[in-house]
Amino acid sequence: MANILSCNLGSYRGHLDAAYEHLPTIGVKRVEFGLPGADDIPALMSRLASHGLSATTVIAGADIASDTYADQWTDICERATKLGVKVIFTSVHAGENPREAAYARLRAAGDVAASYGIRIAMETHPDLMTNGSIAVETLQAIDHPNIGMNFDCANIMYYNEGTTTVAELEKVASRVVSVHLKDSAGFYKAWNFPTLGRGIVDFPRVFEILNSVGFTGPFTMELEGIEGQRFNAEEACADVAASVEYLRSIADFE
Repeated sequence: MANILSCNLGSYRGHLDAAYEHLPTIGVKRVEFGLPGADDIPALMSRLASHGLSATTVIAGADIASDTYADQWTDICERATKLGVKVIFTSVHAGENPREAAYARLRAAGDVAASYGIRIAMETHPDLMTNGSIAVETLQAIDHPNIGMNFDCANIMYYNEGTTTVAELEKVASRVVSVHLKDSAGFYKAWNFPTLGRGIVDFPRVFEILNSVGFTGPFTMELEGIEGQRFNAEEACADVAASVEYLRSIADFE
C-alpha cells in the first residue's frame, strides 16, 4: 500500500532555500507550510513547480471565540483551494469558551470546508485533542465528516503521561485525516524530538494501524529537534534525509 509522504518545511530549521533544493533529491515531492496570503500564492506556486514540489497540507487558524469563526474559514479554504490543497491543519484551544459553542463553530467550519472539498485536521493539542480519548469525545460531539484529527506521533507523549503513541492511535485511527511524523524521547513536556527512528515511537505499528483502516496519508514529517539544538543548512538536510531513509525502510511510499 503506497503512502503519501510530505515534509513540513519547518523541518529545515529556517533554511528554506535548502529545503526547496534538497527535497527533490531525496524523492520527496510534497510539502506543508503556513497558508500564505492570497497575493503571495502565485509566486509560491511558481517556486514549488520549479522544484517539482506541491502542497499537500497547509497550516491555518481562526478565532474559535468569535461568532464569525466559520466565516473566517471561507477565506482560508479559498486560498487553500488555489494551492490545490485538500487538508488544512489547525490547532484549536477552547479554553474558557463553552464546549458546545466551540463544537457548533467547528461544525459550521466543517460545512464551509465541505463546500470546497476540504477536510480540517485538528492538531494533537490541549484541550480538545490532547490524546486519543479526548479527540474521540471532541469529534463525536462535532459530528462532521470534514472535521478530523491530525495525529502527532510525539505530541501524545509530550502532553500526556502513562500512555504511548500506539495506545492513543488505536482509539482514534478511524478519525485521522493527517499525520505528523515526529519522534520522541518519551519524556513528558520535554522538547526532545530526535531524528525519525531514533526515539521510542513505534512507527512500524503506526503505519500498520492507519493502513488497516484505509488511511495512506498525508504522512508529514515534522522534525522539531531537541531543545537547544541548532542546525546549519547541511545538518538540517542530513536530518531530513536520515528520517526519509528510515521511513522508506519501514513503509511503502509513492
